[in-house]
Amino acid sequence: MSSLLFIGIDPNTGDKQSPTVWVDQDKQELVFQGWKPGPELEAQCAAFEVPGHAKGIPDNEAVIRIPARMVHMIREACDAVERTDIR
Repeated sequence: MSSLLFIGIDPNTGDKQSPTVWVDQDKQELVFQGWKPGPELEAQCAAFEVPGHAKGIPDNEAVIRIPARMVHMIREACDAVERTDIR
């Protein structure tokens, strides 16, 4: 049985695009599928300085884009990952 709980897909998605939100119930993590950023945005993110963290994007991490119209799905995923009755 999959531990992924499907939350939603971009309602404006086409046949070739599918930003999607899931919750990994076993690991208690949010899982996102989104668009790859252009090289300019990725470079901006990599150059961003956050106290206590090195610049750059680690090899095991990625920058993705999710449309703002999916905010309600992200909220639902946050609620779902905090619920104890779905685990």
